[in-house]
Parts: sequence; C-alpha cells; structure tokens
Amino acid sequence: MIAVIDYKTGNLFSLTAALERLDEEYVITSSQEKILAADHVILPGVGEASNAMAALREKGLDSVIPIIKAPILGICIGMQLMCKSSEEGGAKCLGIFDNVVKKISGKGIKVPHRGWNSITQLKTGLFEGIDDGSYLYFVHSYAPETGASTIALTDYGVAFSSALSKDNFFGTQFHPEKSGEVGERILKNFVNIKIR
Repeated sequence: MIAVIDYKTGNLFSLTAALERLDEEYVITSSQEKILAADHVILPGVGEASNAMAALREKGLDSVIPIIKAPILGICIGMQLMCKSSEEGGAKCLGIFDNVVKKISGKGIKVPHRGWNSITQLKTGLFEGIDDGSYLYFVHSYAPETGASTIALTDYGVAFSSALSKDNFFGTQFHPEKSGEVGERILKNFVNIKIR
C-alpha cells in the first residue's frame, strides 16, 4: 500500500489518477501510523515552502518523515521540503538532503519555469528504462542546487537538481504524474524499489 501524505497543500487528483492507471493501491492520509506502516510513501505538494513546512509541523509530520524506512518520493515542493532549506519564505526544511533550494534565475528566462524540459545524467533505479534527455513537465520558481544527492539535472538559466536520492529518500522537481508515459514509468520504477 502506498501512503500519499495529506497536509492540505494542493490538488492530489493528477497523482491519484496516475496511481490508478498503474493499478496501485493507495491511501491519502496524515496518520503517522499509516504513513510509517506503508510499503511506499509519496510526499506531494504545491504552493509556498514556508507554509508547506508549517503545515507539516502542525500535523507532527516534520518529525515522522525523516524516520520513514520505506521508499519515499517527494514531488515538487515535496522534494524541496526534504532539502536543507529554501530561499522561499526563508524556510528551514527537513534536512534529509544537504541541497539548498534557491530561486531560479538566469538571463532571459521566465519564472516560473513552466512546461516541458529535459533531464540528463540520470542515476539510480528510479530512471530504469528512461532515456537520458527525456522530457518531463515542470511548474516551479525554486529548485535545489546540485550536490552529492543529485541523480538528474535540468538546465534552465542554470543547472539544477531535477531529482535527488539518498538512502530510501527520492525526490523529483518535475511532476511525473503530469509527464505522460515517461512520468508513469518513473512512478512505476519508484513503486518497484524495495528497501526493507
């Protein structure tokens, strides 16, 4: 069973629809017990980082997420919250990844970064069967810097981490649930990851 963490940060329709297309069982929950008992966990999110962190703290999930032993995937803001900190709202985040989340900048680019862009230098089983240079769907104004946990890069103004991994923790800046067949393959790869 997949636990989709519910902390009131946006529409979960696209994600749950993708999981249903993959014939995966899931529960949308903020229950600490259900999250810790799940086989896989997804931390989705849209919105602003400091508000999202406040929502996690309000539910006590800021102390639960770092101790999850099952594979966990943060999507968009969900991945950013796993980082050390974010410039957005001066948020102190969960610190699972050492990366700092910074505002996208660069000559001649539009912010937010919205639409399809490529991912390169792919690492780990999350990208099994995915071609280097594949295109996925992004909507964001902030992104993690590159670092030791970076498992995919995207260039938009500057290179940023479009995916991160450390131990059982994974994150994507792109939205796999909105990225067609390539995105669904990445979600399926995540569900097939076994840690424990």
